[in-house]
Amino acid sequence: MKPSFAIIGCGKVGTTLANFLTQAGYKSAGMASKTLASARNAADLAGIGKFSKINWDISRSADIIFITTPDSVIVEACLQIADNGGFSEQSIVFHCSGLLSSRILSPARRCGAAIGSMHPLQSFASKQITQNPFKDIIISAEGDPEAVSAARIISTDLGAQFMEIKTEAKTLYHASAVVVSNYLVTLLDLAFKLIKDAGVPDKEAFKLFKPLIEGTLSNIENVGIPQALTGPIERGDAETIVTHMDEIQSKKPELLSLYRQLGIHTIDIATAKGSLSHAAVQKLEEVFLRKI
Repeated sequence: MKPSFAIIGCGKVGTTLANFLTQAGYKSAGMASKTLASARNAADLAGIGKFSKINWDISRSADIIFITTPDSVIVEACLQIADNGGFSEQSIVFHCSGLLSSRILSPARRCGAAIGSMHPLQSFASKQITQNPFKDIIISAEGDPEAVSAARIISTDLGAQFMEIKTEAKTLYHASAVVVSNYLVTLLDLAFKLIKDAGVPDKEAFKLFKPLIEGTLSNIENVGIPQALTGPIERGDAETIVTHMDEIQSKKPELLSLYRQLGIHTIDIATAKGSLSHAAVQKLEEVFLRKI
């Protein structure tokens, strides 16, 4: 028989987690939120009958407690539940923050509970999700051995792949996810703005770049990052970079700094690939660092 769970914090992650844990055969002890209306709405969406605005009334009867509040109030919620007898020595307590480690759940540990963080590497745009957003994604976890073991089983039951990470590396783990998700948007924004002067409107830019993006991702998957690098920096073609920078300075000067910084870092990747001579590296560095 699968353990029971409680959701503390009825936002997108908490509501979605409740929905698909229930579908995976886990029994819900209920959902709690800051307001009764929010808890009721989330419980209705997840098909759960019990809800409350008192966190410890819900957590007290659950085997596994997920604190899915905003990051800024996880500690407060955990402390309130602990102070009101909402955890037991049999409890396993998770939060789902990508940034924070399990250590912030220390009030639950003082009650004898096992603690961990369990983070789905996924974006949740809505509470009303019909297809399983956990299927085939990575769910990472760290914390006490009992918590990590439980997270591994839960991840499998949700259809996800499990990965254990180091507690002390949680912040860098989150930073890397931000780069992949958020900064990819920034990178494409840079490309879209540069190509707009070529007469390609925003609505057509993605269609133009999509095959190139997919091909690059495929290359990274197949041969790794250094070997997937192509283009003028990989070839040591400083003259092309000079032409790029002069044109960006003339037409889009506000974008030059970002282009320059990306290029400087790309020299390191080309060097790791072994495609550049020492002289080519020096020339590229001079080009990227020169004043325009």
